[in-house]
Amino acid sequence: MAKKTTKSAKKTTKQIIAAVEAVLKEFEPMFTEHGGGAELVAVESDSVILRLIGNCQGCGMAGVHFGVEMEEKIKKSLPQIKEITYSY
Repeated sequence: MAKKTTKSAKKTTKQIIAAVEAVLKEFEPMFTEHGGGAELVAVESDSVILRLIGNCQGCGMAGVHFGVEMEEKIKKSLPQIKEITYSY
């Protein structure tokens, strides 16, 4: 009998990368318009490291866009992710 997977099952690293990159792609038009963005640096079992690039480095609105909107979307699609940190 095939093993059923549930939505709450832990995702593999490959699945985490795909999900995070999908969220980054969703925000890309807004960041491109402002000359910045974010890229995925590393994934561990329960954490993700992103790097702010371009004008997003040091931008006062980066905390709003990354800290609230993007983090919520990542954590919603990947409940196993407990921490998102940023590298510059």
